[in-house]
Parts: sequence; structure tokens; C-alpha cells
Amino acid sequence: MNPTGPARLLGVATALYGAAVVLRPEILLRPTGLGAGAEPGLRATARMIALRDLISGLAWAVASTPRARRTAAAIRVGSDAADTVVLGLALRGRTERRKTLAVTSSWGLLCAAAALHEVRRDPGRRGRAGARRP
Repeated sequence: MNPTGPARLLGVATALYGAAVVLRPEILLRPTGLGAGAEPGLRATARMIALRDLISGLAWAVASTPRARRTAAAIRVGSDAADTVVLGLALRGRTERRKTLAVTSSWGLLCAAAALHEVRRDPGRRGRAGARRP
């Protein structure tokens, strides 16, 4: 398998999820317990998160150089980490907290693993500082 394959697939999946939430914010709001999806302020917040996911996912999926893919991956993983922290605080005491944190942290770890897979399989990494030299 091409080392960029898993990363690109996760970028596409992230972008598709973001697009779905832009259209239907309740996809994010209901499972997290943040609301039923009728609240205008929560819908706007969910859409902001979704647009960030859409844009970062597309950036990761179409990045043409290893450096651009590493940057997009870092943004994606950082976004998932931020989601984990913010939602963890916001959902304290709620039954949905554990499931929500499992999803956000697992997605972040999956994205990090895909990015690491690409870096380790990158034939162009030879000759860089700390890398094996022929």
C-alpha cells in the first residue's frame, strides 16, 4: 500500500464528516449530549467545528508534498486533541462524556498513526538528520 494512502483516506473521511455536520449539526450535537440540534448558537458552533474538519481533511487529502501532509496531519491531530480537552471539560458529569472522549481521542490517535506510518515509509527521509544513511 502506498504510504500516503491511509492518511489521504482519513483526510477524506474527516472532510466528509465535516460536510455532513455542516448540513446537519445534530450529527455532532445529539451524540455528545450538547443539544438536540434546534439551538441556533449550538448549531453555529457545531458548523464552525465541522468547517474546520472539512477544510483540514481536504488539506490532508490533497496535500502534494510530504511536508504539506505532515503539516495537515499536525493540524488534524491538534484539532482532535483540542476537541478532547474542550468537550471533556464541557461534558463533565454527563453520561455522554466517556463515549465522546473515546471518539475524539481515538480519531486523533488514528490520524497520528497514519501520519507516522507515512513518515516511516517515506523513502525520501534517508539522509535527513537522525535518519539512516546508505
